Amino acid sequence: MKILLTAVLMLTLALSSMAQKPRYFSLGADISGTTQSESHGVRQRNAQGDTIENTRLMKELGMDGIRLRVWVNPKGVWSSPTDVLVMALRAKELGMDLMIDFHYSDWWADPAKQYIPAAWADLPFEQQVEALRDHTRSTLQLLKNYGVDVRWVQVGNETTNGMMWPVANVPEHMEEYAILSQAGYEAVKEVYPEAEVIVHLDNGWNPEIYNRMFDGLKKYGAKWDIIGMSVYPYWTQKDHPDFTEEKIINDVVKNINDLKAKYGTESMIVETGVEAANPVPGKAFIANLIDAMYNRTNGNCLGVYYWEPQICGGYPLGAFQNDQPTVIMDAFTEAAAKINPKK
Repeated sequence: MKILLTAVLMLTLALSSMAQKPRYFSLGADISGTTQSESHGVRQRNAQGDTIENTRLMKELGMDGIRLRVWVNPKGVWSSPTDVLVMALRAKELGMDLMIDFHYSDWWADPAKQYIPAAWADLPFEQQVEALRDHTRSTLQLLKNYGVDVRWVQVGNETTNGMMWPVANVPEHMEEYAILSQAGYEAVKEVYPEAEVIVHLDNGWNPEIYNRMFDGLKKYGAKWDIIGMSVYPYWTQKDHPDFTEEKIINDVVKNINDLKAKYGTESMIVETGVEAANPVPGKAFIANLIDAMYNRTNGNCLGVYYWEPQICGGYPLGAFQNDQPTVIMDAFTEAAAKINPKK
């Protein structure tokens, strides 16, 4: 009986400890454009009006991670590997987690455009694969040489229709897309074996594109660790005006849980955003999104990241006005206090 009581007590203590330990859930932002805006004299200010560097401001707002895009051979220095290093060192100093987002393009890559890097365009496919592998490896090795830890790496940005067009556009060239994705995956693991590799698609509410793309990757033997999603009610409702914000969130929750059941991998909202001009309803959406991802996905969602919140003007879905955060960003601050993510 004494042995039984001791075992029960030990189990109770173990379960109590597990219950008290907060589940890791990352709150962050893509702030890749920070250095470029700084070169034009832009400086962010916090709610008190104090000038503050943007990475520090994100941490002050409750975020524990940042996301940085990488272009292959951009016309300027912005989003080049060396520019990414500048921002990565700021995150390292603050103890923030880092997500690296390879676009595999010299410029923007998304579902509407996936321009192959100019230097790779005329190479045979086998050499294009090696070029992607080398670019991924060398960029990450640069960060590692400076003592930067990388937690997540995206091998492509919103690759819903493939990447490096026309070589690996989908559905025509699913096998080529899978081969390139796998080359990126392997390169990441060579430099950062513990980093988790993300495959990122848009419209996180739409199971059709996720099943199509991940079935294709699986068919051709490509690997991934996390499924990355974009969730933008602004763009979704332009194409589907009957979709309510509640429906979008509910559909994302279902998709994430179904994808975990089917493929065995968790998901992450690596991009979201709302209209800066409507901050109060925008805050409500972001708060509801974070709450749903944390509380309704059975632990299958690992975090929520806002895309370029500091942008003011020219892009409707920032979260700042006059270089100060609007109440939209309070959704992250308040969620951080409740969730208590790792610092």
